[in-house]
Amino acid sequence: MPKVRRKHNIPAANLNLEEKLVHINRVAKVVKGGRRFSFNAIVVVGNGEGVVGHGLGKANEVSDAIQKGFDNAKKNLIKVPLTKTGSIHHPIIGKAGAGKVLLRPASEGTGVIAGGAVKSLLDVAGVQNILSKSQGSSNPHNMVKAAYEALRQLTDPVEVAQRRGISVNKVFEG
Repeated sequence: MPKVRRKHNIPAANLNLEEKLVHINRVAKVVKGGRRFSFNAIVVVGNGEGVVGHGLGKANEVSDAIQKGFDNAKKNLIKVPLTKTGSIHHPIIGKAGAGKVLLRPASEGTGVIAGGAVKSLLDVAGVQNILSKSQGSSNPHNMVKAAYEALRQLTDPVEVAQRRGISVNKVFEG
């Protein structure tokens, strides 16, 4: 069965987005006169109610890189289907580069069990109960992209039931 690729173009203007800096990296380019430094910043934005995005900004100054990252993140917003308990509906694996992130639903009161970069993304998305495991690369770039990809692939049981033409209870049986 082919994967359903959903791209949500959510306008960032009317959302109250929380911004979070995940990682800053300093890059050195060696030129004739010495080293020239530039910076890149990985950032995530979300409204805490299921809307989330990530971005990368590059510039010669840290503040410019962060601002470019936030602007980029606001262009990549998606809507994540969450349960009433603030978890996800089903387990999913997201892949990006050499990194893989496994996201599993958790019962109420569990909290966000995730490491660094993934935790930042899940926090701004509004996920309250989830288990995660990063496999492969621990690079923050790949971790954020893999977690974002996993969240993007999540499906809502009501949407699946409508697409298949069956009741929501039948979706959970099989």
